[in-house]
Amino acid sequence: MRDFNGVMKELKLYLSNNSNVKILDKDVAEAIGITQANFATIKRRKSIPYKGILEFCEAQKLCCSEIFFEKNSLTT
Repeated sequence: MRDFNGVMKELKLYLSNNSNVKILDKDVAEAIGITQANFATIKRRKSIPYKGILEFCEAQKLCCSEIFFEKNSLTT
């Protein structure tokens, strides 16, 4: 299972659609339905916002194991 940084890396990769577009923390926060300030707090604590990520995955029809587990990486 990925740690906070790994999960955020996969989310940013998904949001960028594998292009060279730079995805910022505010883009991730918006995608998972939290404020930028709240994202900064959970980033500092390295606390994964499971509920927001799971809701994002459901809305995008994305298998959450691609975000949380290394075996099904979007980068491979």
